[in-house]
Amino acid sequence: MATKLSEQVCEACRADAPNVSAEELAQFMRQLPGWAPVVRDGILQLERKFTFPDFAAALAFTNRVGALAEAEGHHPALLTEWGKVTVTWWTHKIRGLHKTDFILAARTDEVMKG
Repeated sequence: MATKLSEQVCEACRADAPNVSAEELAQFMRQLPGWAPVVRDGILQLERKFTFPDFAAALAFTNRVGALAEAEGHHPALLTEWGKVTVTWWTHKIRGLHKTDFILAARTDEVMKG
């Protein structure tokens, strides 16, 4: 059996690294229920909204995802609102999605589970 996404090693991404293929995108999306590919400003990104009972819980989650991002040196957009956090991963250097974005989305899900 293949290693789960969250257990795979993130790779440093170079500006000449390829974006994920349509086949890879489909394969990764099957492993990430709740996440959706979105195009914003012409850039394919990976996004999910998480819900919480209040602002304090949303902020605590934001901080945990921020710590994960900082540890990997790969940073998402985080929109924290009352009872909701929207997490958007993409690779700035390649203006699109890299395998690392999917690995970190899977790890974000694990942060949510606690």
